[in-house]
Amino acid sequence: MSGESFIIQGAQVLEDPADTAAGTRRADILVDNGVIKEIGYPLRRSLGTSRVVDAQGYLAMPGLINAHFHSPGNLLKGSLPGLPLEIFMLHEVPPLAAEIPDPFITRICTLLGAAEMLKNGVTTVMDDAYHVPCVTHENIDAIAQAYADIGMRATIAIDQPNKPEYEKYPYLADLLPADVKARMDRAPRQSSKELLALYGHLFSKWHGSHDGRIRAAVSCSAPQRVTDDYMQGLNSLSIEKKVPFNMHILETKLQRVFGDEVLGMSLVQFAGNRGILHEHSVVIHAIWIDDSDIDLLAKTGVTIAHNPICNLRLGSGIAPYYKWRDAGIPICLGTDEALSDDRVNVFDVMKMTGLIHTIQQPNWALWPCASEILGHAFQGGARALGLTNIGLLREGFQADIVLLDLKGTALNPLNDLQRQLVFSEDGRSVKHVFVAGQQVVTNGELTLIDELALKAEASSIRKRQSDEAPKSDLDALEPYYRQMLAKAEANFCLD
Repeated sequence: MSGESFIIQGAQVLEDPADTAAGTRRADILVDNGVIKEIGYPLRRSLGTSRVVDAQGYLAMPGLINAHFHSPGNLLKGSLPGLPLEIFMLHEVPPLAAEIPDPFITRICTLLGAAEMLKNGVTTVMDDAYHVPCVTHENIDAIAQAYADIGMRATIAIDQPNKPEYEKYPYLADLLPADVKARMDRAPRQSSKELLALYGHLFSKWHGSHDGRIRAAVSCSAPQRVTDDYMQGLNSLSIEKKVPFNMHILETKLQRVFGDEVLGMSLVQFAGNRGILHEHSVVIHAIWIDDSDIDLLAKTGVTIAHNPICNLRLGSGIAPYYKWRDAGIPICLGTDEALSDDRVNVFDVMKMTGLIHTIQQPNWALWPCASEILGHAFQGGARALGLTNIGLLREGFQADIVLLDLKGTALNPLNDLQRQLVFSEDGRSVKHVFVAGQQVVTNGELTLIDELALKAEASSIRKRQSDEAPKSDLDALEPYYRQMLAKAEANFCLD
């Protein structure tokens, strides 16, 4: 239970993974009521502690933070080949879908991702959850309750466009036949008022629940996908509640063209003009940005969520990491979704961050170093979520603690801890995980749910979905999207 008092004894404690000078020290960690009460060696049993966790031979570090994730894609892992985002989303979030998601399936989706994250040392997630075609109270509750039940720390937003499909893209309105546009107009879609009422439910029922472990955020999906009144309503919520405002911006070349052709300005400038770039804003991807965009992002205090594996999987591009860094923009790391990353593993993301950007910079002295990447994964993630009590092992911080086996392949022999955490570790060394002082993984196994039963249920659902899948309109729609992409590629320009 999170309310108990216990000691993690004899670990090599990594209090700040990004601090190259601090290193580790042998220490005990006293946990009381979900919070780190004391770190020292040796600690005597106090506060009525009845339990000691023997951590000799283990590294104790803060729980990893996945700062950008979409839980609804978890059942679809491996189901699509590499495709451009716009074609990918045509399959992932079909624009003519009409059936409301089953809350039970939503729960299973959420638990699948949470299980994978916890077993790989991720204790906190920002879940930007989309719902096809519409959001319900029941599906919001299914996501939040799933995280509560499995013991994870989660911040949840509703990623829900409310514009017709053809208004989200350049050229598509002119390419589509009139009857297809009419069907898109008739497709289920929720108004700003309806969506803000659903946010009211999310905040009133879940924000700060389970001793603060479950929290709410807001999301506009992307500025070009929502109406202005809805975007402003979300912005007011973000500022009033001091919670993250998630927005995908300039993930693809086509989105750059949309700004140029439809808005007459970059989507970053568009967002800035509408006042939605500020200290609570989390800009996701930010690949196809120019120097003026970067200046504005730096000036407004946003955090950028970097998702390098997803960016490569969908051919979206290699982000201008050095320009972000040189401008002083805070960076956090995300897996994006299981459908576009194929694993939900922040260790993978850290390694890719350290690898992919080497090809952009001939001066190897400037390549991302391990401590810098760890800073993105821990304190960068905490900043993005607006939380000041996670990402470090410190007295007064939440007891989100991961114990890694120092005898495991990744950390043995141990030459440089930070480099090996970034470039050698893949999650297999993770043995024990605590969230708010509650042990949620023991010897590599989940403690609060039946993982075998979960996986069996997930397999059963996917089989039913495959057997019952109706003939779709995707084959008929895809040629128009391909034409759109070809036209955007021909007109793309980034000065």
